[in-house]
Amino acid sequence: MKLTYQLSELKDITTKIITYLETPKTLLFYGEMGVGKTTLIKELAKQLGVTEATSSPTFSLVNEYQGSENTIFHFDFYRIKHEEEVYDIGIEEYFYQNSWCLVEWPEKIPNITPEDAITIRIHKNSDKTRTLEISNS
Repeated sequence: MKLTYQLSELKDITTKIITYLETPKTLLFYGEMGVGKTTLIKELAKQLGVTEATSSPTFSLVNEYQGSENTIFHFDFYRIKHEEEVYDIGIEEYFYQNSWCLVEWPEKIPNITPEDAITIRIHKNSDKTRTLEISNS
């Protein structure tokens, strides 16, 4: 699935993503710094029923939110130096439950992400739109 959008269309894009995926999944967000990964994840959380303020877990590695039907875990692995660091937070327990796991910087943990995870690549276009590509990992 490939979508091009403006930031003003974020709500519609996240609705399409959730409808396309249907059930809780692990989503791996790839894209350069500043492309809008966190912004997209915040809107996804909102669409999944999170009412509290959301933020990137850059220093804590994971934030947990309660959605209307499921728990949502938001990971940011930008600051980790070694893949093994994520074992300290019990990464396997997060990935293998019936929850949404939204992962920024998954390239930092290539040997740990679940095989059935969904890849979302975001590219910033010269006209300031974004192109999002969703595929099976």
